[in-house]
Amino acid sequence: MNGNLRVGHGIDVHRFADSYHEDKPLKLGGIIISEKYSLEAYSDGDVVLHGICDAILGACAAGDIGDHFPDTDEAYANIDSAQLLEQVLQTADKKQFYIINIDVTIIAQVPKLSPYKQNMVANLCGLLNLDLDRVNVKATTTESLGSIGREEGIACHAIVLMDSKA
Repeated sequence: MNGNLRVGHGIDVHRFADSYHEDKPLKLGGIIISEKYSLEAYSDGDVVLHGICDAILGACAAGDIGDHFPDTDEAYANIDSAQLLEQVLQTADKKQFYIINIDVTIIAQVPKLSPYKQNMVANLCGLLNLDLDRVNVKATTTESLGSIGREEGIACHAIVLMDSKA
């Protein structure tokens, strides 16, 4: 490492839709969660990938996900968030930064996410081209407090450590 370490932090929150939509299943970390939930979102609503995108952009001093993919642009309507992440990774590459590790915390009262965490890690490693020991996914509840505790939505915090290639 050359000493140009950067930390980025991303947060994303989406409300649950009033009903399940077959064409918009709950996706977290790029995988479909089998429980019958859908999120209200302009894209696919993957709070994990959105949080990671914001963390990477933050570490690169490149704005935020809304700057790059505004919800007023039809090109991003219902887009797979993995495509957004791919573009964010290209931005990081152009700025000569690479990821050292990522730590993700999903905050959700429902559904129970422990059965999905390892699949999320494996999928994120593939999307980010990182080894398994470079990506961590945690899940927690709010102990029934607040809007997430009332099962109104899901939130995610993501932290990334990056270094410069230059």
